[in-house]
Amino acid sequence: MIQVKHICEPALKADGFRVLVDRAWPQAISRYDAQIDHWLKEVAPSADLRRWFGQLPERWDEFRRRYRLELADNTAVEELRSLIQGRLITLLYSARDSQRNNAMILARYLRDNPTAETAKRQARRVR
Repeated sequence: MIQVKHICEPALKADGFRVLVDRAWPQAISRYDAQIDHWLKEVAPSADLRRWFGQLPERWDEFRRRYRLELADNTAVEELRSLIQGRLITLLYSARDSQRNNAMILARYLRDNPTAETAKRQARRVR
């Protein structure tokens, strides 16, 4: 099972394995208070894509499409899949928008594409 949560929300036992999926450490919280189990910055959107998006709601659909294409070729996704194996995992993000952030896209991507082969087929259809 995959959950998504803002990094500033209190850590709970129900979170399971907590993975930060942002490229940069969030300024709003200390490493101690974050209580993460793993920081997988390589699975975050590229710096160019994040800059282009700029948290503008009108760019959300295109951002989601582009990020999914990046994920299809990202080897860090396999590392994340191996962390998920049979355990509860919470993807942590630091964006202000709780509905439009990379962790939401990533969670959906992992649910829709449980294997690398499925992900590659999906990416070919989107292009």
